Parts: sequence; C-alpha cells; structure tokens
Amino acid sequence: MIHANALHTFVDAFVDELARCGLKHACICPGSRSTPLAVLLHRHPGIKVWMHLDERSAAYFALGQAKAMRQPVAVLGTSGTATLNFAPAVAEAFYARVPLLVLTADRPPELQDVGAPQTIDQSRLYGRHVKRCVEMPLPEGGPAAVRYVRTAASRAMADCRAERPGPVHVNFPFREPLIPIGQDDMPAKRGTAPLVTVAQGLQALRPVDVTCLAAQLRGVQRGLIVCGPQDDPDFPEAVAQLSRELQFPLLADVLSQVRRGTHDVSCVIDSYDALLRDSRVARDLAPDLVLRFGATPVSKPLQLFLQRLTTCRQMLIAPPDDWHDPALVATDRVHVDPRTLCEALLPNLETTRRQGVNTASAWRRKWERLNAQARTALKECLSENPALSEPKVFADLEAVLPPGATLFAGNSMPVRDLDSFFAAGARPARFLANRGASGIDGVVSTALGAGSVSSGPCVLVIGDLSLYHDLNGLLAAKQHRLQATIVLLHNDGGGIFSFLPQAETVDSFEDLFGTPHGLDFRHAAQLYGLDYCEPEDGPAFRTALEKSFHTSGVTMIAVHTNRDANARLHRDVWQAVSQRLHSATPPEPASCASP
Repeated sequence: MIHANALHTFVDAFVDELARCGLKHACICPGSRSTPLAVLLHRHPGIKVWMHLDERSAAYFALGQAKAMRQPVAVLGTSGTATLNFAPAVAEAFYARVPLLVLTADRPPELQDVGAPQTIDQSRLYGRHVKRCVEMPLPEGGPAAVRYVRTAASRAMADCRAERPGPVHVNFPFREPLIPIGQDDMPAKRGTAPLVTVAQGLQALRPVDVTCLAAQLRGVQRGLIVCGPQDDPDFPEAVAQLSRELQFPLLADVLSQVRRGTHDVSCVIDSYDALLRDSRVARDLAPDLVLRFGATPVSKPLQLFLQRLTTCRQMLIAPPDDWHDPALVATDRVHVDPRTLCEALLPNLETTRRQGVNTASAWRRKWERLNAQARTALKECLSENPALSEPKVFADLEAVLPPGATLFAGNSMPVRDLDSFFAAGARPARFLANRGASGIDGVVSTALGAGSVSSGPCVLVIGDLSLYHDLNGLLAAKQHRLQATIVLLHNDGGGIFSFLPQAETVDSFEDLFGTPHGLDFRHAAQLYGLDYCEPEDGPAFRTALEKSFHTSGVTMIAVHTNRDANARLHRDVWQAVSQRLHSATPPEPASCASP
C-alpha cells in the first residue's frame, strides 16, 4: 500500500514545481478522488485557488484567466464524467492557443473496467485537442519519483506556454487513503528555482531570406496588410510601423489588438466590413499582394473579399501549425513569428517618408478616403435612431469605455457587431472573444475569468442564448466578489439566423432557428446577486454603463431588441454606406429606417 506520506511527497513536489515554473492560479472543482491535488494546491502560498461548483464553468473561467494573462492557469477535476465537462474549454484553448493546464484525478489501475463508480477511460481523454497528455504513475516518495514528478510539472508548464501555446492534460491515478499527510511548515522550506529551466525562442527567417522578402515587398504598389485575431501585445506597434513603411493599408480585425492603442493607427482601416459589402467598391480595391497575419478574420465580407482574389499573391505569416486559410487561397506560407518578421523587415525597407511631407501613396489615400466616408455614414445612420439597438450598443461603448478596459464579445452577432461598429482610436482597450472554436457556450465564465485578473474594467457583451448556456458561470461573480459589466443583448432567440438564408427559405423558422424562449433574466441576476437594469434609450444606457464601471460587484444591463428590426437596421446601415461611397457630390446625411 502507498503510505500517506509518499502521497504527500509526490503530489506536493508536483504542485511546488508548478509554482516554481510560474503557476499562480488554479481553478478547483469539488470531488473526492482529486483530494490530494486540491489540498496541496490550496496549501501552497504561491498559488491562488478559485473554487467552482460546475466543471464546465470552471474550465472556461481558467481559460479566461489564461487568455488574459497569457500564462498557464490550472483547472482541476475529480474522476469520471466530471472530466468530460472540461472538454469544450479544452477544445477552445487548443484552437485559440491558450495555455490551459488540465489536471484530472483518476481511479487506480485495479479499479478500471471492473464497474467501479465514477470511473471512465481517461487516457487521452481530450484526443487531439491537447498538445500532450501525460499519464502519471501511482505516487511514490523516493528521490527518483520526486525528480520525475518535478520534471513532469516543468515540462507541462513549458509545453503550455511554448511558441504555440495550448492545453496540456495531466492525469493522476490515486489510491485510497486520499488525504495527503505531511508537515504543515513545508511552505517555509520551499525553493524558488524550477528543477528544469526551459528557454524558448521564436521562429525567424534567415537574414538572406528577410532581405529577399523586403525587396519583393518594396516593389508592390497595391499591397494590403490583413490582421486577424491575435494577442501578442508587441505586435501592433511592429505591424503599424511595417504598414507605414510599405504604405500598405492595414485592415485590422478588432480582435487583432491593432485597432486601438498608443501605436500609430493612421494606417488602420476599421470600416472594411461595410466597405467590402459593396461589390463595385470591392472590385475597385483589389490588391496585387496581401500580407496576412493572425487567425481567420471575424468579418464575412472580408473573408469573401480575400476568397475572390484568385490572381492575387496572398502571403500567410504564421508559425507552422497555424494554417488559418479556410478558403485555401494562400499562395505563400512564411513559417515565422509574425512580430519577429515585422521587426526584421523594417531595417531592410528603404523609407519613403520625409520629415514634414505627406508621402502617403495614392493607393493608401484611396483606402483612407473610402474608410472615412464609410465610418461617417455608419455614425450618422446610427445617430438618426435614438432607440437602443445592437449596433448602437457598440457605438456607445466606444464613446465611454475607459482606457485600459477589457471588452469581451460573445459569439454569433456580438463579436461581428464589435468588429463592424467599434472604430479605431488611440484610447487603449483589449478585445477578447472565444474565437478558437467559436462556440456560444462558456462565454460568461471565460469573460469573468479574464476580468478576475485584469487591472481595468471588464465588459462582456453577450446574447441571450449564450447567457442561457452559461448561467452557472454567474455564481463565480458572487462567490469571488468580482467586478464586471454584462451587457445582455436580449432579442429572445438566435439573432444571427435572421441574417442567413434560412430566414427566407425554411418553414417553421422560429421553431427551428429563431428559438424564442421567453426568459426574464432579471431573476437570474437576483439569484446570483447581480445588479440589474433595463435602460430604455441611449442616454440611459450610457449612464448605466458609466455607473457600472464604478460600482462594486457585477452589473447586468439588459438591452431588449427585436430580431427582425435588428436585421433591417443592419441592411439600412450597409445601404447608407454604399450610397455615401457612390455619391459624386458631398452627400446629405444617410437616411436609415427606424429599428
């Protein structure tokens, strides 16, 4: 039998090594078989424990923390089906490149396949959705076992945060007794240096290849830079400098972190979603070359625009495992770190700027002129409608969001409207969303997790169906006394389907796709101790937003909209932009139908 002190020695060494390697947060779900890990994580002075009653919400909360900090966060669950509830967040972490450390407790070998309760096959439980799966041995207390378990912890942390971050699964079989008996003063004797120090670097081109690429780019007159979702904090400055040197317009997805900040945003095109819906404008703006960074852009018009560029050279710059090209139109693959390439190219490019002289190319000026016209039409169209609408929510957020805030957008319509209606600017903000697998589940928990480790205000904009899917996640707000603002876009169903062909061609559209539920979420807010309000107009909404930034706890602001009216408003906005773009004379303010 494994002695209790051996259990303590083995698991304590693993936990301590995680802390030495930089683990600071662990989300724990209650359970018996996971007791050794739960107790020793809780005891460790360098690790903050966040308790969660629901496994799916716990995993998404940890995902949000890891996403916000860009560092590994652990989530721990007991054996059996509890571990399966981590799967959605694990898949999101894998495709979104988030360093999530998944710890699961398991039954020992003699209890496998013999009908023991809370026992399933947990080996390679998450399949290809983890970077590595580690099956730990039964705990032992000898020096060799301790060295092994510390090495396993170091390697798990290194794999989580490698150049291509992602989830790592470590599965621990435990025999009873499960209580780790050890010295209470152990924390005072802990070291600080990890057993194995892992040095990691970024992939870069050889100098000769950088010089060759710079020469090719220098000869392009009609080039574009497209930045999809990414989260390297140093990338915006590097790509903005590259855009300025090349005089390539910079189409910045809102999740690229390039659209807002203290870097140069003069090259940023932020209204491409509206611009490229006009087929004539899109044809006229066809480039000769596109540099593509980051994941697949949110905007469908931008995706279709790139797809139609069948004779254009499209260079996809990303590490080897990031192949973000669903339309299969990339002509070149450059397997390097994007920021590293931008910084390497700059010294090789002859500058075309002279002090005090505007040397912006005609190509860039054309994009900027059309972008400004589209942005003006968007703002005028929304300002003509005093009623609250889903697009207007993001226009108002742009006006009042404090510097340094985190804005988390739910999937389906919220993230698309964020991309369409939130303009570029110098006021820093961070934009997050679960765009790895793009599901609507777990969004509340992910956003609250991100907010729990962020210094500025955290705002979540979410649809009612997505909120319904993660109501359990609201408990974390009360349990951990978090501060955040939840803007609920309540259109009683799946709003995005009103924009799809199903809305016009499918019988029983409401039953199959609209899916009205009739829920009043004020009761959920009351259940979980949230402040709740329902502003009736734009000024009231702005007032509620600004108040929530200075109010302790979580405030839910419910904005009630109509799905059909919302679809009409979007179409009116796009039509107003097209009218402005094709006006030969200074246009009158665009006219939009009231939602």
